[in-house]
Amino acid sequence: MSARPYRVLVTGSRDWDDMDLVRDNLATTVYQNVPAIIVHGACPAGADAIASWWVRQHRIIGLTEEAHPANWRINGKRAGFIRNQHMVNLGADIVLAFIRNGSRGASHTAALAEQAGIPVRRWTA
Repeated sequence: MSARPYRVLVTGSRDWDDMDLVRDNLATTVYQNVPAIIVHGACPAGADAIASWWVRQHRIIGLTEEAHPANWRINGKRAGFIRNQHMVNLGADIVLAFIRNGSRGASHTAALAEQAGIPVRRWTA
């Protein structure tokens, strides 16, 4: 029987631009915990985009990506918050939060994870 994949939820500001910090922390976390699933909010820029790029660049057996885009058309202004709650509800072993300028979305996800008892590592810029 194979091991349950380690779930890493990446949340971060859309304007997060420190690619090295995201990359290095994903590498450290994943290499210690393969198989792994990188969960993120599918934002086209920032920490989510960096995490998605990192997964595509690393063809590690047992590494997969799980993207959860917000449904702005149906949920309007609350779409991001609804998506964040959904990602946390799905469960994670750890959350890597890359928060720039007090990002409400990334801060919200990190707080939800902490309330759910999920360990959170935060970086701010």
